[in-house]
Amino acid sequence: QVQLVESGGGLVQAGGSLRLSCAASGSIFSINAMGWYRQAPGNERELVARITSGGSTNYADSVKGRFTISRDNAKNTVHLQMNSLKPEDTAVYYCQATLKVVPTSSRSYWGQGTQVTVSS
Repeated sequence: QVQLVESGGGLVQAGGSLRLSCAASGSIFSINAMGWYRQAPGNERELVARITSGGSTNYADSVKGRFTISRDNAKNTVHLQMNSLKPEDTAVYYCQATLKVVPTSSRSYWGQGTQVTVSS
């Protein structure tokens, strides 16, 4: 029943900016955290940024100072503002949410992914 819908990916030149958005919908009791992961060809999927329901954030060292994660709890939406993009940021970006559909059970949900390509 839960669906995560991503938007905002695309092609951008090095040094440019993109803003990714992810909206969670469906039968949701509560959301513990939402975040973004990415996976480039031949690499492991890695955490990019995460924000908890209490507002705590964490970032990959490679994006600190360039990316900012934010949330709109009322809309179950998370955003990732990506500035000063580098070719190494090229990857498929996946939205992830840890949430409950019933009060007693928490689990992870994933979006389909959106391609971000940074040209040099």
